[in-house]
Amino acid sequence: MRPRRDGDGAVLRSFRTAAPGGRTVYVVHPGALPADVYRNLAEALPEGSGLTVLDLGALPAYARAAWTGGRAATTVEELAAGLLDLVGGSLAEAPAPSGGGGHAFAGWSFGGVLALAMTHLMPAERRPARLVLLDSIAPTEGYKQPDEALEPALLLDWFAMYLGAKRGRPVPVDAARLAGCSVDDGLPAVLDAAAASGALPPDTPLPGLRKLYETYVDGLLRNNRLTAVHHPRPAELPLVLVKAERSLVPGDPALGWGPLAPRGLAVHRCPGDHYTMLSRPDSAAVIARLVHPA
Repeated sequence: MRPRRDGDGAVLRSFRTAAPGGRTVYVVHPGALPADVYRNLAEALPEGSGLTVLDLGALPAYARAAWTGGRAATTVEELAAGLLDLVGGSLAEAPAPSGGGGHAFAGWSFGGVLALAMTHLMPAERRPARLVLLDSIAPTEGYKQPDEALEPALLLDWFAMYLGAKRGRPVPVDAARLAGCSVDDGLPAVLDAAAASGALPPDTPLPGLRKLYETYVDGLLRNNRLTAVHHPRPAELPLVLVKAERSLVPGDPALGWGPLAPRGLAVHRCPGDHYTMLSRPDSAAVIARLVHPA
């Protein structure tokens, strides 16, 4: 099993082109899963609308940090400015975001942090009417954790969730088996669960799975470190949070966004977990109604 090495593809991935006067939805995607997971969302959007994914995995300064211990030689502000430069021409040519035309913005996971930073760099007349956050954790002080706070049991549980989405089969791991365990003790439990569910062949070597796990964790550490030094202003537009049924942080219904939402915060739920919410048709239908309201 070889981890996906990013940083060489196109950052802007158009899955559907808007008709003249139609609205384009821009989604900031921080990698982990391939951008193709948004195809169901593209199909669920109303006729005449478009979908463009901003794939951070195609930015070398961001993607390569998952191969170098999670240390990114960039900042949230630099990434947001770079993304906005890439889509700036399209936004300038689009009609104002009121009514049926214009554009809509969304961001999944760490992509929500980037999407908010992008809106702060936009002139007021070009900002979208709202920002949709897809199971994104707020970059607020209550959610900024040191790297050592990310314990193996938590990371292994998230990794099993990710692996299930990546392989197209759930990988249910007994939480009691992971409690208090080390990576060396817990990773075989993930492998056993993945083999039992058919997500991985029974003869999958543990070292190969460990390499994928380490790359996954380095990606999380990269996002954690970028967020740690980022201090965003409150949003200048309403926020809409779509929380997966199995979110990474199930205990907080607002995922910490309240202090950053003086213009309002609406919270909705969708089927699936943090990773499968991107590809499930039933989740795509929920998200489509929120990023492109009638």
